Amino acid sequence: MSQTGKKIDLEGIDLEKMKDGTTENPGTISFPHHSGSAIIKPEDKGKIKGRAVAAMHQQTENQMSQLYEQMQLLANQAKSLQKRVEVSERIYLAKMNFEPLINHVYYLYESNEGKDILSLISPQEWGKSKSYNKYLATVKLLADHTWEILNKPEEE
Repeated sequence: MSQTGKKIDLEGIDLEKMKDGTTENPGTISFPHHSGSAIIKPEDKGKIKGRAVAAMHQQTENQMSQLYEQMQLLANQAKSLQKRVEVSERIYLAKMNFEPLINHVYYLYESNEGKDILSLISPQEWGKSKSYNKYLATVKLLADHTWEILNKPEEE
């Protein structure tokens, strides 16, 4: 009798198979069935899942960081474009006695009457006979007919 109180069926045991350490269905047992078997160690499923979740969080955090940087770049580009539109609207409302050409540089002034004037003459070229109140900016007409500010005097 065994320690559990049950009788062991000696007739059902194949002594030849036990001698060489094999079984009829070796894939169905949860332990190595002979000395040359691979070591079977139970895995800690909580540890495996924990590592997988940590890796997933790291990857998504990296991707979110990249998306945030791209959003910042797009937001800055949108602000720059909006500023160009605002400047362009102001220049198109200014007095100009010529047709501006793409990729040419012009100068924006405020007249003595307080109105904007677009000129071909730079502030250095006016000399003593300047006919403006204030120099506002050096601008360039771009291909999309918006204006780029190339130079602006320091704000006081």
